[in-house]
Amino acid sequence: MTECIYAGSFNPIHNAHIEAAKYVHEKLNCERVVFIPAFKPPHKDLKNFDMDNAIHRLNMVELAIKDYPFFDVSAIEYTRNKPSYTYDTIVQIYDILKPKEKINFIIGTDAFIQIRSWYKTDDLKSLIHFILLKRENNFDESPFIELKKQGYDYTLMDLPFCDISSSEVREKIRQNKDICDIVPLKVAEYIKQNNVYKI
Repeated sequence: MTECIYAGSFNPIHNAHIEAAKYVHEKLNCERVVFIPAFKPPHKDLKNFDMDNAIHRLNMVELAIKDYPFFDVSAIEYTRNKPSYTYDTIVQIYDILKPKEKINFIIGTDAFIQIRSWYKTDDLKSLIHFILLKRENNFDESPFIELKKQGYDYTLMDLPFCDISSSEVREKIRQNKDICDIVPLKVAEYIKQNNVYKI
């Protein structure tokens, strides 16, 4: 089985996340895409870690992918009460699944450009084939080509749809604006019922 991992904060998961996963699944012909919400994102302020937010994020991912048989969700990072470093997660996945090929890892170009600063990045690059999703309008591949020369294996893919960000979704919620056009309906209902992201 070709494993394709989609890890992130998903704060909250939105339609662009779903469309990106569907697109990668179709183009790579992978058998499944596994969403892995970060329990304690290492790039966030852990002093203000919000357990309720972490649980909400996992619940919303579960709701968002429920109707897609080729999607799955893993709470693997919720079993470790420490920062959710990608390297630790990938090593654990290899131990569990023992895949015969490199694991595919979906990531936006905006995040990938910072890959040299990631925890155990030199060890991580030998374990992952990165699936890069372009997020910039005027994309320049030259810095990414340099990363490939340094051993970071990747495939570059266009986003054939309008991209949005989780921060945009949160801001709309705080302004009491409708979000049903940018997040799955079940997620919008969950956010409303649980009063998530309200100040």
